[in-house]
Amino acid sequence: MATEAKASGAKTATKTAGAKTVSAPFDRAGFLAAIADPVRREEADRLLTIFAEVTGYLPRQWGGSMVGFGRYAYRYESGHAGESLATGFAPRKAELSVYILPGYADFADILARLGPHRTGQSCLYLKRLDRVDEGALRDLIRAGLDNLATRWEVLPE
Repeated sequence: MATEAKASGAKTATKTAGAKTVSAPFDRAGFLAAIADPVRREEADRLLTIFAEVTGYLPRQWGGSMVGFGRYAYRYESGHAGESLATGFAPRKAELSVYILPGYADFADILARLGPHRTGQSCLYLKRLDRVDEGALRDLIRAGLDNLATRWEVLPE
């Protein structure tokens, strides 16, 4: 694993050889300022609070627009290995992407309470945060993190 050290002594960013998405220190003010849409910016600010409260972890920047809470290292039987955020989100222009890794297991009951959404393999897409049940979203984040922890060690940084 290669590391980029900062001269200031701040936490270092980590990068697995060949990885496209790397973890780096998070700058809340800078992250929020970069979101042009004021509604999306407010939603991102709320999600930062929700994820921090549910996970108990500090945010880390993953790639250009993803915010992760916790991380895990994985290695598949094929030999493919890497490191990823444990859970998090990205405030995209059209939708909020919420990352529930490694997927949605048996979360149908929680998703039924959530409100309007669509799902991908390990992404939950929300048009607007104010249209979903925040309690269900919190339950989903926790359930996803707990499910991930049964497969891989989840670390707080």
